[in-house]
Amino acid sequence: MELYPENSWSGLEASLKLGAKWIECDIQMTTPGHFILLHDADFQRTAGENLSAFGLTADQMMTLSVHEPGRLGTQFHPEPVISLDELLIKIPLYPDARAMVEIKEESIQHWGLEAVMKPLLIQLEPVKRQCVLISFSLDALEYANKNSGIELGLVLRNYDDASLAAAHTLSPAFVICNYKKLPPDTPPTRGPWQWMLYDITDPILAEQWAELGIDLIETRDIGLLLKYVDQNSIYRQTS
Repeated sequence: MELYPENSWSGLEASLKLGAKWIECDIQMTTPGHFILLHDADFQRTAGENLSAFGLTADQMMTLSVHEPGRLGTQFHPEPVISLDELLIKIPLYPDARAMVEIKEESIQHWGLEAVMKPLLIQLEPVKRQCVLISFSLDALEYANKNSGIELGLVLRNYDDASLAAAHTLSPAFVICNYKKLPPDTPPTRGPWQWMLYDITDPILAEQWAELGIDLIETRDIGLLLKYVDQNSIYRQTS
């Protein structure tokens, strides 16, 4: 994401070709049962268009270029919006890789929990071996836990007793948090999950967290981290 538009196939594919074993993307439900890769609830930042993600028609989607003009100019224009269906067709081409798919809370708030989660789980079912469903929404993950065997990842809004208690109750495969929310130089609370920290680009910082027991690091610049790994790091898992 440091070098490519966010949630673009260009960026995801570049990571996979570098050797990433994990990718992460955000999804919104635009119309009933139709999901696209998008972090925000509109296209202002990614396409420079003041257009809501909700109610987006197929014709409108075809005209959009999510090349992040404010950050990357016209370098990647045109960059098509990618649907979840398209991503799930591409992922099996990389059989050693897995995708963390984050369902955004804006979609759940707009459409309702079951209206989003029921079709989402159906779409993920054929490739659930290669996917992990993640979310800040505990309700969404509890719904998935009851209705699917897909692995789950709980994204913590805060690193506190209440959040950790929710994690223990849900018992997801992964607990995910911004590293800045954790006490520095202290191993995080262990549980029946793997820890993933995000927003880490500094290779030294990634290695320090690895030595404290963090299993996965999410980074904006996997090329930088892999270069460091190849040169002198003991850390072997990047996302």
